[in-house]
Amino acid sequence: MRNKLLSAIQPLLKSLFVFGLLLTLTLGHADGALAARTGGRIGGGSFRAPSRTYAPPSRTYAPPSGGYYPAPYPGGGFGFPLLFPFFGIGGGFGGVFTILIFLAIANFLISSFRRVGVGDAGEADSLGYGNPKVSVAEVQVGLLSEARSLQGELDELARTSDMSSAIGRAQVLQESTLALLRHPEYWVYGAAESQRTALQAAEAKFNQLALGERSKFTEETLSNVNNQLKAAAPKASLPAASEEAGKLANQLITEGPGEYIIVTILVGAEGDLQLPKINSTDDLRQALRQIGGISSDRLLAVEILWAPQAEGDTLTSDDLLAEYPNLKLV
Repeated sequence: MRNKLLSAIQPLLKSLFVFGLLLTLTLGHADGALAARTGGRIGGGSFRAPSRTYAPPSRTYAPPSGGYYPAPYPGGGFGFPLLFPFFGIGGGFGGVFTILIFLAIANFLISSFRRVGVGDAGEADSLGYGNPKVSVAEVQVGLLSEARSLQGELDELARTSDMSSAIGRAQVLQESTLALLRHPEYWVYGAAESQRTALQAAEAKFNQLALGERSKFTEETLSNVNNQLKAAAPKASLPAASEEAGKLANQLITEGPGEYIIVTILVGAEGDLQLPKINSTDDLRQALRQIGGISSDRLLAVEILWAPQAEGDTLTSDDLLAEYPNLKLV
């Protein structure tokens, strides 16, 4: 009975052994490609203070109603003859009285100018011209791996975009968000956050978020940052002896379940930018529209990051859970 059982399961064990060996050899050759989490990046801009000149509102000193008029006769009275004692005209008590009045007027004018200067400085500070408020925002979208055409669109943007001008950066922001908005059928996860801070602290916050996302890549295989285009050489193909095994591995990579594409959009923009909390596709759509609609005169810096970038690379569900815990199912 035992011999019959062994005879029955031997072909199955043999098939499993061969399949396991084949898979081991294939993954052994492709280990470098599968372990690498490639990423793409488009970025540019700076957090320098906006080139604005603040012109305080003009203030004109108007004397009390009624004014004053020169006296029709020399010496004494009010008007210009009031100052004549300085030049030897008049004298006595009238001269001392004139000096006191002149000093009082001078003191009043100096105090008024000081108050105007302090008021203008306070007004300029309250409007934020010295250190304006800036919003640093991030939107992330997790898509099914079937959205391969989106990767091609982002690759094309990286290769052709002008990131040295404000208009070019705004155009990249609009085109990337538009590419995402055109593929809602592939949306699986989403996240959004925004923080309002002073200009002096905004760059540090922006760089912190950008470095956090870039550290999740093993290699940036395509990048365009301030018009500095860099592209890694394509990975070598698998050896010919393992051609069939390579086909099997590629099939598992491209067709296997639970594989994703992650796109991250980071912006630094003047003013207040309040993004919704992501709990549904409607929330994600609103966040993409808000961040993509930032005008070029408000946009200070932008970074678009996506993974994977290289052909044949994949981002598994385990990678997603480990590296992007903030994502919510939409």
